[in-house]
Amino acid sequence: MPARAEPEPCREQDLGLFEIVVRDGAARIGRLHTLHGSLQTPTLLPVINPNLRTIEPREMWEKYGVDALITNSYVIWKHDDLKEKALSDGIHSLLDYPGVVMTDSGTFQSYVYGDVEVGVGEIVDFQRDIGVDIGTMLDVFGRPDMSREELEDCVQETVSRAPESLQAAGKKMLLNGPIQGGTHQDLRAEAASLMGSAKGEGRGFCVHPLGGIVPLMEKQRYRELFEALMAARSTIPSDRPIHMFGCGHPMLFPMAIALGADLFDSAAYALFARDDRLLSPEGTVKLEGLTEWPVSSAALFGRTTEEVREMDKDERSTLLAHHNLEVTQTELARCREAVREGRIWQLAERRSHANPQLREAFLWVLDQLEEMPDEPSGETALQMLASTNPVRMGREDLSEDVGSRPHILHLHALLSMRWRVPGSWWDGSEGKPERVVIIDSVPPPWRMSALGAAVEALLENPRSLVMIPTPLGPIPFSMEDVSPWCHLECSDETWLEVFDDEEIWEGLEELGLEDMPLVRASPVEIPDGKKSSEIRQWLDRCSIVDKLSVLCAVPPIEACKLTGEMEVRRSNTDRIVNVFDNQQHILSPRLNDGGISLALEGASRLNSNPNPPALFGEPLSDPDNDHPGIPRVRLLEDAIPFVGKGRNVMHGYIRGADPHLIPGQPCLVVDDAGNLVAHGLAITTPREMSQLSKGVAVRVREGALRGD
Repeated sequence: MPARAEPEPCREQDLGLFEIVVRDGAARIGRLHTLHGSLQTPTLLPVINPNLRTIEPREMWEKYGVDALITNSYVIWKHDDLKEKALSDGIHSLLDYPGVVMTDSGTFQSYVYGDVEVGVGEIVDFQRDIGVDIGTMLDVFGRPDMSREELEDCVQETVSRAPESLQAAGKKMLLNGPIQGGTHQDLRAEAASLMGSAKGEGRGFCVHPLGGIVPLMEKQRYRELFEALMAARSTIPSDRPIHMFGCGHPMLFPMAIALGADLFDSAAYALFARDDRLLSPEGTVKLEGLTEWPVSSAALFGRTTEEVREMDKDERSTLLAHHNLEVTQTELARCREAVREGRIWQLAERRSHANPQLREAFLWVLDQLEEMPDEPSGETALQMLASTNPVRMGREDLSEDVGSRPHILHLHALLSMRWRVPGSWWDGSEGKPERVVIIDSVPPPWRMSALGAAVEALLENPRSLVMIPTPLGPIPFSMEDVSPWCHLECSDETWLEVFDDEEIWEGLEELGLEDMPLVRASPVEIPDGKKSSEIRQWLDRCSIVDKLSVLCAVPPIEACKLTGEMEVRRSNTDRIVNVFDNQQHILSPRLNDGGISLALEGASRLNSNPNPPALFGEPLSDPDNDHPGIPRVRLLEDAIPFVGKGRNVMHGYIRGADPHLIPGQPCLVVDDAGNLVAHGLAITTPREMSQLSKGVAVRVREGALRGD
């Protein structure tokens, strides 16, 4: 196997910058730029004891693809031989490791053994002098069992040490700014805000670890662990990775990543091995009493449990440490792939069933998402929903928790807030709807199974609101190809059963239809005749209008104007491929998830608001408007020529963005006068656009200035 290439240092101007590459709600795959490579997150930094290396750092780099590790600068500082070698040759040479090296400062030692003997600036100076990539200031460890007054002192003392620490870090070493606060949400949020705004002569903190959480994990107090994470995340700047200090059990990764954690570190891979314990994504397994391996790894392949038990203690510990590190790396890779696929929440949901305390914590998080309490965790829950693309391709596995997944909560919230009954009906009449028609026992794709019943219902009474019942509640027929509704993975019996009236009425009430007469219908063939064709054309237009209104915040009256002379081109499977108005291509339905992709003509017509988005920090003109128009991003003048010709919008070149912008959904890019520059898909949130300075903010589909 060829040796891994040495990492390339980042560009000088990128040092310490963090960018978001892929997101799934609060979860994100990012890149942190350092002098020893671009560190992909989420990732684990294995703890290396410089005096006891169970697995050599070089082997971690070569064999397990470990791009970063963490060791303790205080331990090195206290050990004369290690200190001398680190100062003369550097930390990378001392460890024989080419990747990113992070160091702790001795704070954890103060928690375990009492006070440490090093000064605040002195330990940062030492980390800088030995060539550490990411150092850590000497914060004050806040134990969960401390009183509130003691924890307040921990927060304030840590904050007071920040300027000296940042000054000592210099221009090349990045610095961790730990967030303390125990189990008090308000203290965590306050600490995150204060540490996030701390500045040195060069830069502020580049990473924010969540400190004081090891005691929570030791006692499996996972609800309080995630409460601390959500509270801190409410005020931590978006351009800083969040580090879970001391968290390294793979069982916790999916939930922590789904809530926005980026970095982990732990010696669990070695500590558990010395205790003859195996890590797995669903918990910990004792070697004693095992007949076969319940979790596989290359380290254990070809060996029996009895053979391993009979090994010398040190040899067995090393073998199990290799297994534990391999399982840990595999679970992180699984999490990253789940983020890419938009399925991290489903993975967290599955893992929550592995442990009662973890399940309790997961259910508490669901409560925050559904109730959004007036606490920092509620603010984070709101940010999570707003940052979650409500539609996504691929199947949606049905479970008892399916309705509480963030993207589904977001989609239902948008539907209840923005969907409106038609302003006119297929026969040209106007007025309020006269009934709701539920088409029972129809599985997706509904354009095939339910279309006949929909047409027949509208022939019978043109003022019918046709709805399709789903396990997630009834949806308008106009949204029949929107995922996840149409991609629920469940048994055939689920679709064939008749949903009871109580379930139907609960969903109709959210849409403001609780007073409407309810009629049940069964699937039938599509009736022949000219009127049936007219109804199908009307349903097509309703679908486009409703998607523009629900997913893009376009006022229904504007969506109706846009589609006044609408014509469509269909695929061989009878799905709309392109939408034209007055023979101009205005948009295309996204066949993989049922969303909308704009064409340049459609984007131009929808850019009707003469006022560009407010500059970041300015108040909104109408924050309560359900349909404020398709979201727009206000571009810095220097970037206009490039974006106007089709280049992506990069962070650092944005002056403002509409707050209702949704990652993964269409947006317009405009100049200071509101003129269209380009259109595309948002990658990040308005908050992130205001804070990030590296990476793609909008993936541009078409520039509007190509002919200039």
